[in-house]
Amino acid sequence: MTGILLTQNGTPIIGDVAKLMGWIMNALFNFLDGVFGIQNIGLCIILFTIIIYLLMLPLTIKQQKFSKLSAIMQPEIQKIQKKYQGKKDQDSMMKMNEETQAVYQKYGVSPTGSCVQLAIQMPILFALYQVIYRIPAYVGSVKNIFTGVVDNLVAVNGYTDILQQFITDHSMTRVRLVMDSAGNATSNSIVDFLYALSPSQWKELAQMDQFSGFSDAIAKASGNISKMQGFCGLNIADQPLYYIMEFFKNHGSLLLAIVALLIPVLAWATQMLNLKLMPQAATQPADGNDQASAMANSMKTMNMVMPLMSAFFCFTFPVGLGIYWIASAVVRSAQQFAINRHLDKMNIDDLVNEN
Repeated sequence: MTGILLTQNGTPIIGDVAKLMGWIMNALFNFLDGVFGIQNIGLCIILFTIIIYLLMLPLTIKQQKFSKLSAIMQPEIQKIQKKYQGKKDQDSMMKMNEETQAVYQKYGVSPTGSCVQLAIQMPILFALYQVIYRIPAYVGSVKNIFTGVVDNLVAVNGYTDILQQFITDHSMTRVRLVMDSAGNATSNSIVDFLYALSPSQWKELAQMDQFSGFSDAIAKASGNISKMQGFCGLNIADQPLYYIMEFFKNHGSLLLAIVALLIPVLAWATQMLNLKLMPQAATQPADGNDQASAMANSMKTMNMVMPLMSAFFCFTFPVGLGIYWIASAVVRSAQQFAINRHLDKMNIDDLVNEN
């Protein structure tokens, strides 16, 4: 892949997975451009998310089989826990562990089976987020849009302090300039900074006195990236809150405000749907088992709070991240629906024998 940035994620394992995913994203962008003449980052994010989750489908099915067996095993596990409840001597603890292990062996699963599946999936999901968040670091065609502007910016005396002040003034908390050995912002981190700009911030950058000599180049780059970032009338670098505030403060477009509002609403709704489709473990705690009851209540609360947090964050996060969250939740829900139907048709004895 050509034109990659040094600001690619360098975390062990996650960074390596992100590079592989970046190759897929870059190939997908070039395919849409070459075959259909479409250069749209929002559409690429959706298709990219679908492809990655389809590749993860075997892991997902295996994890769901474990969850189904766990739900069936739970009453037997709880019966054993009730049997030894209050007994803290070493002999009783050993017998409880032996009987619990026997249940796991009966169903052919490991107590750590779910953890192993999650341990495999988590680096993939983290890498997926990194690619979505740092598109220019992995898609050469997007990075090339900013090359001319970057060359002009680094030629300005004190450009690092100017850009850093711009970041501070506009509260761009998710943007960080990376410095070289001389204390100047690297060209690659400036590309990341430019990619994070909203259309209004591009205009402010072009109007700055220090950059007046190449304002046309800034305007051209802004126009090119805006075309790539357009999605349903919104710019994926903007925040949904921006369009909503524009409507109330400056009599902006009501339609765009409604579309922007749909981003956090759909983020909440799709995640709630995904949680509803997830298999639920048996909730029949042994009598007096306060710990089991507390865990069940904690899980229920978390399932209510997490979608609400996603909706809240989507108001102030770029639209592109909201699109990713919605697309991933929709894909997970579709997969979960199909997996549930598949597992419901399976004979439990066949599943145990398979394990």
